[in-house]
Amino acid sequence: AGASWPLFRGDERATGVARGGLPRRLEPVWIFTLEEDAFEATAAIDEGTVFVGSFHGKLLALELATGKQKWEMSTELGFSAPPAVRRGRLYIGDIDGRFYCVDTARGKPLWEFRAEAEITGCANFFQDKVIFGSQDAHLYCLEAETGKLVWKYESEDQIRCCPTVVQNRTFVAGCDGRLHIIGLDEGREVAGVDLEGPTGCTPAVLGSVLYVGTEGETFFAIDWRKAEVVWTYRNPRRSYPIRSSAAVTPEVVVFGSRDKAVHALEPKTGKELWSFRTRGKVDSSPVIVGRRVLVGSDDGRMYGLDVKTGKRVWEYELGGSIVASPAVAQGRLVVGNDDGELFCFGAR
Repeated sequence: AGASWPLFRGDERATGVARGGLPRRLEPVWIFTLEEDAFEATAAIDEGTVFVGSFHGKLLALELATGKQKWEMSTELGFSAPPAVRRGRLYIGDIDGRFYCVDTARGKPLWEFRAEAEITGCANFFQDKVIFGSQDAHLYCLEAETGKLVWKYESEDQIRCCPTVVQNRTFVAGCDGRLHIIGLDEGREVAGVDLEGPTGCTPAVLGSVLYVGTEGETFFAIDWRKAEVVWTYRNPRRSYPIRSSAAVTPEVVVFGSRDKAVHALEPKTGKELWSFRTRGKVDSSPVIVGRRVLVGSDDGRMYGLDVKTGKRVWEYELGGSIVASPAVAQGRLVVGNDDGELFCFGAR
């Protein structure tokens, strides 16, 4: 368990929960630096390898144990999307709307598909297909093997999130202010829910409930089977847009906000359990590892918080601001910053 982190939020339901553990004391094991570049995208971890795209167009494979570079693939434009990894292949979109399938062993491109605008979200998988959204307002479904288009679904505005997959449904929270519930077999909308504001957050799913925040400063719990809002939460003290995707367990749902805080709510009722103030916007999405919540902030720090109380149990200053989210596997946590530094934390 916990051997890989193949997708933006760890799994197809985007729960943001790491299956393995992390050492109690987290220390930097290695730091990989790209001069005059930035890591805005979350990394993927698979087969003992870290895969990550940089803002200026480098796709890298590094050894998880040492940070040693295995290969590099360069593109003309950069990456703000996380990679998705499955069966020896990596799938990633760039800011030019090119979607690549790359062989993970050698970094060789196997095929390429052109969307019509930037791709910021991670891809996801359904059977033998790969699906992803683009700022051209479409959700694309391709054959994972060949890159051949199976179907495309049109929304009213940009799609920036990673599509969440449960059974034969996918959930897309759109910049058109709508949660789209789409049947994966033919790519048609089954139902939709009004989110009262645009969003680029990736919906997290636990059982029959989906959790997502919006630019409209509201956090939603939605019963996706009934397409009904269960509860909503707004910070009663000060409202700001939410760009952080939630992490959810049966006990807690946690997300960051531009109000500089990390919020924890009761998943069934939306009651606030705790909040923790950082010194900057929290666009980074939290990851729950055992009893800890790990999250980055615009203030350049990674925080470890007690999942029950919100009390700070660990903090590390990375320097550059953090918009990427942590990837956790094999007792290691990997996260990049805006200064082109990729940190790997573990036991020294």
